[in-house]
Amino acid sequence: MVTGIDIPEGYDPKAFAPFAVTVDLAVFTVRQAALHVLLVRRGQAPFAGAWALPGGFVLPDESAERAALRELAEETGLSRERAAGLHLEQLRTYSDPERDPRMRVVSVAFAALVPDLPEPRGGGDAAEAQWAPVASAVSLAFDHGRILADARRRIGDKLEYTSLATGFCPPEFTLGELQQVYETVWGVPLDRPNFRRKVLATPGFVEPVGGAAPRRTGGRGKPAALYRAGRAAVLHPPLLRPAADSSEGGC
Repeated sequence: MVTGIDIPEGYDPKAFAPFAVTVDLAVFTVRQAALHVLLVRRGQAPFAGAWALPGGFVLPDESAERAALRELAEETGLSRERAAGLHLEQLRTYSDPERDPRMRVVSVAFAALVPDLPEPRGGGDAAEAQWAPVASAVSLAFDHGRILADARRRIGDKLEYTSLATGFCPPEFTLGELQQVYETVWGVPLDRPNFRRKVLATPGFVEPVGGAAPRRTGGRGKPAALYRAGRAAVLHPPLLRPAADSSEGGC
């Protein structure tokens, strides 16, 4: 709490219309070769029974970032410590005066990336929770459809120039699993040898897991080597997204 600041004489906070601040989370994962988002079914009004993005009100003693981390842990069933290790970034602020029928509510939206997790347990006032394919996530409560669309666009764009894709992977992964993340989020097929060459030529993108036994990923080929996320946050050069109608398989 900031102290030692003089309050202007005659200042009356009640002279301003009250409003609340919430956080909403677009939590993405890749499962069954499709991009999924975490949804909760609202257990109370407004929009009781409708599907929505997880979220909640920011408590008086916490920042928006701490509230988002709390909600992420609560809705996924992960510990605060493990949730803090996931990728969570602020998306933007949504402040349309009519976005919530209860009162003026300003929402700070976040996007989160998680590896494939067990079915969510839900929390707070959620009647249930589930991982749903993004393509089927329609008619969401409030303005959550807009938030989801903005978050998906942000994730797709950032995969080109950051190491964000590793956030969808387990701590140790194959290059095939990493490629599936790109193909799933971008919605285009990628040429396997070209993708592998570009990933391994990008400094700090991934690093081999020394001493780890290769993982068999199906098929008749030899087991695939394992990698972990490298230290680079920004990719030089970037992995540019190919055109959706590319006949060469892209990347």
